[in-house]
Amino acid sequence: MSKIIVEHKPSTSNLEALGVSKWPTWRKEVSVFPWTFHEQEIAYILEGECVITPEGGSPVKFGKGDLVTFPSGIKASWEVKQPLHKHYKLEGSAFGQMLRRAKAFLKL
Repeated sequence: MSKIIVEHKPSTSNLEALGVSKWPTWRKEVSVFPWTFHEQEIAYILEGECVITPEGGSPVKFGKGDLVTFPSGIKASWEVKQPLHKHYKLEGSAFGQMLRRAKAFLKL
C-alpha cells in the first residue's frame, strides 16, 4: 500500500510551481466519514485539522499549512477535528475521474 505523504509548511515557490492557488477548493464540517481515493489527490490545507486512517494502516494527522498527497486506491476513514478548507487537485482528466468512479460504483 502506498503511504499518505504530509509535507509540513511547503515553500511558497513549491506551491506556486504546483499552481495551488488555481486549484478548486472544498470545505467539510467537523465529522467522521469513510472515503475511497479513486485517483491520487494532492491537497493544500487552508484551514482545519484532520486525522485520516487508511484501512490496515496508522492514523495520519495534518492541518493548516500542510501539503498532503493521498495515493490512488486507498480506502480510509476521515476524522475532521476542526472545519476543513482545502485546495485540491485530482490526478487525470475529468472524464477519467468519472470513469473510475462509475467502475467503482458498478464494481467492474
